[in-house]
Amino acid sequence: MKAFTVLIVDDVPDNIDILRKVISPLECKVSVATSGERALTILEQLTPDLILLDVMMPGISGFDLCRLLRKDERFADTPIIFVTGRTDDISQGFSVGGNDYITKPINADEVSARVQHHKERYLLLQQLRSLNSELEERVRLRTSELVTANKQLREEINERRYMQDRLKYLAEHDFVSRTYNRTALESYVVDIISQPPESFTPSYYLSIDLSRFRVVNESCGLIAGDELLSEAAELISTILGHKAFVARLSGDSFAVVYPTQDLQAITSLANQLFNEFERFTFIWDDRSFDVGTTIAVVKIDESVTSFDQILMLADDVMYSAKRSGGRCVRYLSDLVSDCNKKDSRQNWALRLIDGIKHDHFRVFFQQIHPLSAKQSGMRLEALVRLYAPDQGTLLFPDTFLYAAERYQLIADIDRWMIRKVAEFLFDNPSLYQRIDNVSLNLSPSTLRDKYLVDYVCDVLSKYRVDPRKICFEVTETEQIIHVSQTSNILQQLKELGCSIAIDDFGSGYSSFSYLREFPFDYIKIDGMFAREVEHSESSMAMVQSIQDVAQKLKKPCVAEFVENEALATRFTKMGIEWGQGYYFHKPEEMTVENVQRCLLGTQECIDAD
Repeated sequence: MKAFTVLIVDDVPDNIDILRKVISPLECKVSVATSGERALTILEQLTPDLILLDVMMPGISGFDLCRLLRKDERFADTPIIFVTGRTDDISQGFSVGGNDYITKPINADEVSARVQHHKERYLLLQQLRSLNSELEERVRLRTSELVTANKQLREEINERRYMQDRLKYLAEHDFVSRTYNRTALESYVVDIISQPPESFTPSYYLSIDLSRFRVVNESCGLIAGDELLSEAAELISTILGHKAFVARLSGDSFAVVYPTQDLQAITSLANQLFNEFERFTFIWDDRSFDVGTTIAVVKIDESVTSFDQILMLADDVMYSAKRSGGRCVRYLSDLVSDCNKKDSRQNWALRLIDGIKHDHFRVFFQQIHPLSAKQSGMRLEALVRLYAPDQGTLLFPDTFLYAAERYQLIADIDRWMIRKVAEFLFDNPSLYQRIDNVSLNLSPSTLRDKYLVDYVCDVLSKYRVDPRKICFEVTETEQIIHVSQTSNILQQLKELGCSIAIDDFGSGYSSFSYLREFPFDYIKIDGMFAREVEHSESSMAMVQSIQDVAQKLKKPCVAEFVENEALATRFTKMGIEWGQGYYFHKPEEMTVENVQRCLLGTQECIDAD
């Protein structure tokens, strides 16, 4: 029998080495390609039994390569597993023809389980083909022995049917939880919404997220995590009964389709499910774990036109529930009861995309004022606003940033801001000469973009902006999980000539450790402490400790939220070099007139000093 062949396509050699090492114990023949183009060349000579395909590659991306392969009848049925670090790639991967996915950073047990699953499927197919061939040969050779041959054939046909049933089961079920998989769920939902109006039966879709799955998975290992998924699936199936179609979507997420139009009945079932999970305790190695769930409920009625629509609606409900603390049952009606559907998150994504495409965003600015005689010059922070054409008003960041982060558009907004600030400086050479520095905020998502430095370099070059005119502010947050990668990107920006500031410093759990990791030039003290120094000794101590560390590191501090003269005086006496807040300057749109007026005010202050 031919050896099981795996083709690894990834432009990162380290990823290839990791995958090859994980696969080696499985007795597979491994080929590698470092790009989509190279993979196409290899596939002219090789027909692999499984393809592990990276999503983000220069040139032909993983999605594009998958589309090309699905058009070639040689690879129409070849299993393709996408390797990705972005959860939003998962649905797109399935839509272009992917069979499965592996998340980054690569987990050896997960990769091994996925590959072993497809190898088992491959071996069953090989056995089935071999058996079919044998059956045909035996029929021809044993025509004269009909009685004996028929008996044997019946046994072998039963065996073949078992294999076919097993293959069908593997194709439709999740091998960990033994529930249906995403493909089977999609088919089931499509069958429901495809019914003619006269026979349409409404159903309810329940999205179920386990609250503590990651705690179990990471503290006790993958085997414990798999066992928790198995027990959770059994609990769901037991409570909801045989009428429920139960599937595992991904990770710790399950989905249930329950055929009924009785809201009271589904409410009772959802509450029962929630309460049972609240009482449920997972035990592993004499350790107990409280699990709990968050449940989103969406009705599948005649207005639903696609499976993706159901997923998106359920995702919106789930996101709303988790923003409110999670571990609850939330219904789609909860989202639309107090507002029109046009204001739902589903349209926020379109509004933000239109905002970037049609320049609905606006650049505002706030002056950063010198508190020390040692500091001088004109420093500004660029702030983003969103103009709402339908309302004729400006929206503040706290209105739309959650949606930008939710739909992973925040990096596009950051890039828009970088380009617009550079364009403003280029269009106004007289102001360009007098402005010393403009600060721009970079989100954690932007800092994970490996092409960010190239983009900044191209924009500054195009608009002839000295990199020393730009300061990038990094919010000190636990969302920055790839500290080494972030530090590397910031170091490249610094080498380009830009300066770096740590924003909202002191608000996170590892503030001072960031001082070692990041190549920063300024520290912006979190306004939560700055505004409370007059009333809170602990806030005063926190600000003083930050200033003491900054002085030892010879890095200037910026106090945020300076709202009155008393605060400005106090910070000046503490030796803090810069202040920012309504006392000095209220944010206004970055226009030539507004910046000139601000420059004039700064010059008057210098003359007075």
